[in-house]
Amino acid sequence: MTLTAAAPRDVVARPIRAAILPLLATLAILGVLLGIATAVQLRIGLRPLRALRDGVAAMRRGAGGVSEDQPEELRPLAQELNALARDTSTALATARASAANLAHALKTPVATLALAVRDDAAAAAQVARIDATIRHHLARARSVAVDRRASTALEPALADLASTITRLHAGRAVAITRTVQPGLMVAVDAADLDELAGNLIDNAMRHAVSAVRIDATAEGAIDGEDPAARRRRRPGDRGRGSRARHCARRTARRAR
Repeated sequence: MTLTAAAPRDVVARPIRAAILPLLATLAILGVLLGIATAVQLRIGLRPLRALRDGVAAMRRGAGGVSEDQPEELRPLAQELNALARDTSTALATARASAANLAHALKTPVATLALAVRDDAAAAAQVARIDATIRHHLARARSVAVDRRASTALEPALADLASTITRLHAGRAVAITRTVQPGLMVAVDAADLDELAGNLIDNAMRHAVSAVRIDATAEGAIDGEDPAARRRRRPGDRGRGSRARHCARRTARRAR
């Protein structure tokens, strides 16, 4: 015997929909909440890494090191970064000192030899060639030993140089005026800045007619760095002085 029962399809589908729809809504809400919780957890968990990244970027701009107040997992990395920075600074200082010592050691003998052979044109030419070769290789050694993390405040350095050079040229009625953007920093070692700017200002003082004006402002970013890494200097009245590119060449030779 066969029994057959018939009913509308909606009678079967309605209870299924009534059970599935709340379940799907619950799962969707749960998924959204889990996604938000994961994003918040990642943001909070990666905050120390972002702070460490910012510290490393600050080291490139001249900071002494990164903060070692880090989570336990990152503290050894911060300590190693600081140790690496100290070792690099020590190596650069040693290389710069060696280049400077070699320059001083060779300067007097070469000058004495040049005086001794000044009447012999051929020998004098060879001595000049030796001197140029020494200066060239010393300049290369010095350029390799540049601390690219160095950062120097421009206004105090220019103030000291202007005061010193004014006293050196006290017999000339030439005034030095400065307009330096407040807080301007340059990515140059203090000793290199003194030598570079000192040579330029001294050259301007020797050839100026009435005044030397120094303007320094931030022009823009370099390779994504802060705009404080660039400056513009405009010596004022140079009188019979040479053109800017010739000043730069003379400065480069004197720096070597």
